Amino acid sequence: MTEQEYIQRAEALKPRLYRAALLYLGGEAPAVDAVDEAVYRGLLHYKKLRQPEFFDTWLTRILLNACNTELRRRRRELAVAELPETAAEEFDALPLREAIRRLPGELRAVVVLRYFQGLTLAETARALGLPPGTVSTRQRRALALLRLELTEED
Repeated sequence: MTEQEYIQRAEALKPRLYRAALLYLGGEAPAVDAVDEAVYRGLLHYKKLRQPEFFDTWLTRILLNACNTELRRRRRELAVAELPETAAEEFDALPLREAIRRLPGELRAVVVLRYFQGLTLAETARALGLPPGTVSTRQRRALALLRLELTEED
């Protein structure tokens, strides 16, 4: 894969990556930053990609790592400073987005990849580095939690 091919494929994949990051992080600015970071990290290491047919999965995994880094950074910041009381009001309150955001990280990753990125079970398993059975179990658990939470809000 050449640098030009990498750039073309990454640009084509950016909208999907952005949707995943937006759901994962919950804000437009952090999502754009995470996508930019993932594309940059991919550019640094695209020559190490052994199987170019897995480019989408590979770059998605880089994005998830960037999102997890951002979430860890946020936790450290929250431990130092308290949130103002108005922060909850400013937060986008769409029920599904809220419910997905409240899922544990490993379940949220499966839901985002499967339903918002459109990856198959096998592609999701490859992206997360997990066996397909584990991804299937996490998917069922996440859907059950989402169903429970969304029906409680009604």
